[in-house]
Formats: sequence, structure tokens, C-alpha cells
Amino acid sequence: MNTMSATIAHDHHDHHDHAEEAKENALFGFWIYLMTDCILFASLFATYAVLDHNYAGGPTSKDIFDLKYVFVETMFLLISSFTNGFAMISMHRADNSRTIKWLMLTALFGLGFIGMEVNEFTHLVLEGSGPGRSGFLSAFFTLVGTHGLHVTTGLVWMSVMMLQLHFKGITPRTSSRLLRLSLFWHFLDVVWVGVFTVVYLMGVL
Repeated sequence: MNTMSATIAHDHHDHHDHAEEAKENALFGFWIYLMTDCILFASLFATYAVLDHNYAGGPTSKDIFDLKYVFVETMFLLISSFTNGFAMISMHRADNSRTIKWLMLTALFGLGFIGMEVNEFTHLVLEGSGPGRSGFLSAFFTLVGTHGLHVTTGLVWMSVMMLQLHFKGITPRTSSRLLRLSLFWHFLDVVWVGVFTVVYLMGVL
């Protein structure tokens, strides 16, 4: 009987070790993905820096950027990073309903950010300042649009996670996915601070 108990305990311990190892491997793999994303954004920033003043007789950054508007947009994303942090705290406290509530709030701020970006892009295109107008606008739409696509991906991921939490609760698997989602969201926040500084602030000053 004792041998059987020991075997069960050993198997349970092994299973726990495998789960931890799988979690660490997934996290490591995700860090590698983020590094490749860093290279992608670095390339887009470099392209923007080269084409920054290629206006081709079209509008300049000072003509089209509204700093107050973009500041509100930026605040949406920064606040969403805080609410995401609170979601992670709730997850660590095994408070499922509160985790979902904080994620919903994060998603709302993220949607606000995307809504403002889509509005800005639509406005520019309708004014005849689309990506085909000049090298500057082409680089601008590519850099900001790529970041926007990443945020949209994050929002889809967040929606899926809220459904998983609702039906499965906080499990080792859902918490591992939430951790990676949180890393991704904070990464996008950092990239946006770079976009805000390099594209908008330096473009207007």
C-alpha cells in the first residue's frame, strides 16, 4: 500500500514537473517571438527615420498630426497596461471573476485606442493623404498600422482568454497564456511610447 502511495506521489510530482517545464518552455518561446517582433519594429522605425522628410510636395508631419488627439490615444493604451497589471494580480490571487473584469476593462481601453487610430487613418485617406501620397506617409502608415494590427491581435487573444476563464477558470494552462498575453500587451505599450516620441512628438516639434 505504501509503495502504491509513493508511486502515485511520484507520478504526481513528475506531472507537476512536466507542467512547469512546459510552462517555462512556452514562456521562453514567447520571449524569442518578442525578440523577432523587436527586430520587425526596429526595421520599421529605421525605414521611417530614412523617409521622415520625403514629403514629395505633400503634407508634412506638422500639417497632419494633432498632438492632443494622439495624447488621448496614448493614455488609452497606457491605462490599459495598468488594468492588465491588475488582471494579473487578480489571477495570482485566484480571483477569476475579478481577473475577467480587469481584462474586459483592458480590452475596452484597447478598443478605444484602435477606434481612434482607425479614425485618424480614415481622416487622412479622405483628405488625400493616404500611404501612396509620399514616402513619409507610406512609412507612417506602415509603422503605425503594423502596431495597430498587433493591438488588434492582442484584443482577439484577450477575448479568447476571457471566454476560457469563464468556462475553465484559472488553471495552470490559462494562467500561462495570460502571462504571455500580458507580456505581449506591455511590449506593445513600450513600442507605442517609441512611436509617440519618434513619429508624433518629434514630427510636431
